[in-house]
Amino acid sequence: MHHILSLLFALLLTIPSFPLCSSYNHSNTCRSYCGNISIDYPFGLKYGCGHPGYRDLLYCINDVLMLHVASGSYRVLDIDYTFQALTLHDPHLSTCNSIVLGSKGNGFVVESWRAPFLTPAPDNAFLLIGCSAKSLLFQGLPSKHLACRNVSGLGCEDYYRCPAWGSFGPKTLGLGPPECCAVAYGDLGPNQGINLTKLDCQGYSSAYSLAPLRIDGPHEWSYGIRVKYSVQGHDAFCKTCEATRGTCGYSGDNGSEIRELCFCGTRNSTSSCDSITSVESMISKAITLKALPWNAIVTICILISMDLWNKG
Repeated sequence: MHHILSLLFALLLTIPSFPLCSSYNHSNTCRSYCGNISIDYPFGLKYGCGHPGYRDLLYCINDVLMLHVASGSYRVLDIDYTFQALTLHDPHLSTCNSIVLGSKGNGFVVESWRAPFLTPAPDNAFLLIGCSAKSLLFQGLPSKHLACRNVSGLGCEDYYRCPAWGSFGPKTLGLGPPECCAVAYGDLGPNQGINLTKLDCQGYSSAYSLAPLRIDGPHEWSYGIRVKYSVQGHDAFCKTCEATRGTCGYSGDNGSEIRELCFCGTRNSTSSCDSITSVESMISKAITLKALPWNAIVTICILISMDLWNKG
């Protein structure tokens, strides 16, 4: 207790002023940019920033924002914080003007632990190209037979109209599996994903619908992968943290317990900045009262020391 009291006296003698509750007045060190894309919660580029469900996900390379999951790396074209969606680009994605075969495309597969936080939008159509007759698509996935279908108005019948199909057209019905099979991500069942090797497909395209926009044919489709993100109802922690001027983050990694943290300047909290001990505020108030008589200051220091003693 005596050394705490001495420290308080030293602070009073050497520091002319001290901003009230200084740890609350800090900038959000996790908010950043990559090129022209802003990076904010639940994402982060620095370790400890954002929601732990999105750790080790985004990387900024020469001002190009990249997303990395189990199936590979994708360029991030946009992050829509209003509708909680990312738009991704795979360089080996087939479009209306070019069909890429040879199983070069990434498809889309996320790690099982990340799946609750990141999944393609339900109106995103995956058009699988050149799949073998032995593919799971035509054998029935574990529990059901999968019929190729239109997804939000996007399907293979329209896709066949693209100029890229000019060099090789769709197979005639009855002579084997169709050259194109459109599915939604959820059609493949849990933990399946769009895995070209596992599905035995030569290529794929992906397009998404931005209703209520009306489009005139596949040449006007929005090609890319539209991925929805969600913190699964756990955003209450961050809202509480930000309401007390904190910054949302986490600590730990795959080798240790991962938990959400509220960054409060030089201090961290597992709830909010309001939970940081009130001693800091009491010290600040005592120092700002430096014009008081010494006996009053001594009394304040003793009260603070007693508070520390009871909390210690």
